[in-house]
Amino acid sequence: MAQLDIFRIADGKELTDSLLVDYIRKNDSKTNTRYKLLWDAYNNNYKVFRLPRKAAYKPDNRLSVNLAQYIVDTFEGFFLGNPVKVTADDEAVSEYINAMDNGYDSDDINAELSTIVSIFGRGYRIAYVDEDGEIGSAYLDPMEAFAIYSESITPRMRYFVRTYMDADKVRRGSISDEYTVRYFHLEGGSVKWDDEHPHGFNGVPAVEFIQNRNRRGIFESVMSLIDEYNKALSEKANDVDYFADAYLKVLGAKIDKETIKFMRENRTINIPGANGAAVVVDFLQKPSSDTTQEHLLDRIERLIFTVAMVCNISDDNFATSSGIALKYKMLPMTNLAAKKWRKFAAGLNKYYKLVCSNPVTPLHEDDWQNLKYTHILNYPANVADEAATAERLSGITSKKTQLSVLSIVDDVDKEIDQIKAEIEEAAEMQSEYPTNRTPTGNGEGDGNDAGA
Repeated sequence: MAQLDIFRIADGKELTDSLLVDYIRKNDSKTNTRYKLLWDAYNNNYKVFRLPRKAAYKPDNRLSVNLAQYIVDTFEGFFLGNPVKVTADDEAVSEYINAMDNGYDSDDINAELSTIVSIFGRGYRIAYVDEDGEIGSAYLDPMEAFAIYSESITPRMRYFVRTYMDADKVRRGSISDEYTVRYFHLEGGSVKWDDEHPHGFNGVPAVEFIQNRNRRGIFESVMSLIDEYNKALSEKANDVDYFADAYLKVLGAKIDKETIKFMRENRTINIPGANGAAVVVDFLQKPSSDTTQEHLLDRIERLIFTVAMVCNISDDNFATSSGIALKYKMLPMTNLAAKKWRKFAAGLNKYYKLVCSNPVTPLHEDDWQNLKYTHILNYPANVADEAATAERLSGITSKKTQLSVLSIVDDVDKEIDQIKAEIEEAAEMQSEYPTNRTPTGNGEGDGNDAGA
């Protein structure tokens, strides 16, 4: 089996200062050779902008289509467009978890973390106790942090390292183990320790979230295709400039520089002489490769989305699809999202296990095992079809299952409670007005003297 792309340290071996510096240098090397290229691509800084410049007399357009960002943002909108809902059977646990998550905007953290994971193949979420004694959380990318695992068959995180450059250009950082957080700075390639304190969690207070086992980003496999697409598009723009700058051809007559200047400025050609009929004046026609270029661009674009397994939602054929046909078109992206969700849910389990272990919370250490995650992929909704399906399920399935097919219903249990409340309210209003009364007055009976 292929070796995991992680840093490891032998079980029982302590992380010395020299080893720490060595691991930091290894992650810096990985950042410069891989992570930075992926980050640049996401931010529209492609290889085409770094190619050698052409001669001054040649058009040298540098165009890029930010397909890396398009792939990531399209997939993330599908994967986490609907935020993950965390619930528990114990109402007190559920209320605390939701209040804590709302306190540090967990939905936003999950969205940003998932985007980082899609770009780099991995990302980190850390837990800490803030100055108010509450649980806090943050996300980090692999350019600024890394984990060191044990060498056991199931790798266990032993250390988590974060580094950054402060305002004075001093490289600072922190390293967490199972018990403490230690702060340091680098001075002349050596570690200088600044502070240390216990973090209160049962384990290293960080969790690595991964895209897949290989820790590869979602567009990493198509980077060469994206670079070639941008290069081909740039050359096509160069060809357009070439055609716009066509040369005038004059055969059978000699024209001086002043005459050429006159013709260029006045857009008039007048060549006198007895042999004027033999003079040929026209523009040089350059061979056109437009069809070949368009075919290449179309082929590369199709391959990019096919290999990345992400739908090109701006494609005309995609926009006109609906129902089961749309689901089939989105099947590769659905499979990709399902695979990522298994990894993401595993990361959430580890994170909430850490949270439950800290004594500043009212939770028991095993409460994380009772948490449930509701994750709904963000399919394009056809509310009319969903309503028809829900209506056909009436009397066949439970009310909960019937409402679950409606994308407009965010919380099925809350919706059922609302329906019950409306029914009870309608029944109360009905009971205030008797319905068995008959008209009275004008000499008519009140309905109780029929035998009189």
